[in-house]
Amino acid sequence: MRKHIRHPSDIPIEVTQLGYEQLSTENLKDISFGGLSFHSKESISLGQLIKIHIPVVEPEFEILAKVVWCEQQSGAFEIGVELDNHDAAFRVRMIEQVCHIEHYKHQVLSEQGRHLSGAEAAMEWIAKYAHTFPKIDELEST
Repeated sequence: MRKHIRHPSDIPIEVTQLGYEQLSTENLKDISFGGLSFHSKESISLGQLIKIHIPVVEPEFEILAKVVWCEQQSGAFEIGVELDNHDAAFRVRMIEQVCHIEHYKHQVLSEQGRHLSGAEAAMEWIAKYAHTFPKIDELEST
């Protein structure tokens, strides 16, 4: 059973394996309090430290993480990474909220045909859903 709830996302991320110069752009699959997973064209070894950069949020998000699983799926890979300090976990909570707001923005466009700016989507999402979003201290006690 999972310790933390996973939140789906499809935002682009940049991944660099430490000790390598090559940067790859991947798609975030989901994110939780303790880690995240993403789709990749290449396998990454278990235990490998990677730098994850998410340029589509303000301020830009960057963190080090450790690969804890890598599974081949349909000619590509799904990779799971772990974040092991509280500061990183707190920043991931902020990213979770951004992911929900971005999803809401796309949902409104698809269902209602309304184009929202990031700020407009954030204000609407906060008014509708922020009260249901678990606080960080509630998650730490689980």
